Amino acid sequence: MALAALQVWRRPLPEVLHENVMEPIGASSTWRWYGYENSWVDIDGQKVQSVSGGGHWGGGMFINSYDMARFGYLFLRNGKWKDRTIVSQKWIEMARTPGSDNKTYGYANWYLNTDRKPLPAAPATAVRFVGNGSNIIYIDWDNDIVAVFRWIKSDKALNDVIAKMMSSMQVKTTAAQ
Repeated sequence: MALAALQVWRRPLPEVLHENVMEPIGASSTWRWYGYENSWVDIDGQKVQSVSGGGHWGGGMFINSYDMARFGYLFLRNGKWKDRTIVSQKWIEMARTPGSDNKTYGYANWYLNTDRKPLPAAPATAVRFVGNGSNIIYIDWDNDIVAVFRWIKSDKALNDVIAKMMSSMQVKTTAAQ
């Protein structure tokens, strides 16, 4: 997919991401997106590195929790940052649509909670972006939550944390009344 996007944009994807997403959302200057050593292609006579999606085997995106949360917040707000649309709501709706072969998978890194099977403690509408090492951005529109989890061991462990998060919100709601 990255190679196809590179052919469309005709310039390095890290530059496109920086200009069109990361800078507008106020991301830090520390995130990096690398291609593999052997992923150089020719674009209009220039050598450009095609980058992969995940951070593994020496390539991919390396990003801190702060930037992950900002990225998640962009999607929690349906692609808008302040008064600017950065990602179309129609694209987000398509990304949240289950695939025909796997009902818990949307576009690219969109892991869906269809029928609450992967994460019973979370709403069926919640999604998560999963990176290498189970670095996760959890987005829950029903409860207005973005949470970042780093190096969590399994879906069961993630579900346990989400259950505690949901439980604590119930306590806060009850205490406020």
